[in-house]
Amino acid sequence: MRITRTYDDPGDDPGTSPRLELDLDTVRQAYRRHAPYYDAVFGLLLHPGRRRAVDLINAQAEGRVLEVGVGTGLSLPRYRSDLKVTGIDVSRDMLRQARERVAAKRLGNVEALLEMDAENLEFADGSFDVVVAMYVASVVPHPDRLLAEVQRVCRPDGLVIFVNHFAAARGLRSEIEKRLAGLSPKLGWRPDFSRDQFLQSGSLDVLESEQTPPLGLFTILRCRNDTLRARHGAPGSDHAFRN
Repeated sequence: MRITRTYDDPGDDPGTSPRLELDLDTVRQAYRRHAPYYDAVFGLLLHPGRRRAVDLINAQAEGRVLEVGVGTGLSLPRYRSDLKVTGIDVSRDMLRQARERVAAKRLGNVEALLEMDAENLEFADGSFDVVVAMYVASVVPHPDRLLAEVQRVCRPDGLVIFVNHFAAARGLRSEIEKRLAGLSPKLGWRPDFSRDQFLQSGSLDVLESEQTPPLGLFTILRCRNDTLRARHGAPGSDHAFRN
């Protein structure tokens, strides 16, 4: 775990306490702790967003699907049987459970479950028709690299779906999220994760945004992979994401 001083805005008080920055080892450790009870706790909590994301894919997509951060594979049985699904995750403990689920349910459309870093995907450009990342963007050490890789491996004009918690702009929830930010390494995710800052680092065309339970804490972004805009330089595409 690294300790670095970062600020939300250049005008922040220099006396602000340093934030704890997520790194890959920290994320692995967090999900090693979560793996034994993930399905019972997070599976239930995150089920509505997961179900809605897969329903969108089933209704609109054809071909090959990449699920980034597949975890224990809770979403895998929900995909249409004609869709060819590959899942990747950085956690061996999670993947072990995902493989057991695939075997138990005989999910023949799951092509592979691979241990892989979401910021360094080992696939050729345009390998997938759909890329979905559920509850991942606020977990990885460098969200801008995640977004770049998602866009790279998705075919031009392909479907990209993110499901994630994004920080509130103001109000009580915003204050709570800022206070929780220092606990990011223990939580394994960033409570104060900025949607605008994340999207500015790429060139996605956001087609639809909807809130999902519980309490609208999570957002589903349905996007088109705008590779033409990426080639010409999307606004903010050189923007370094600050943890």
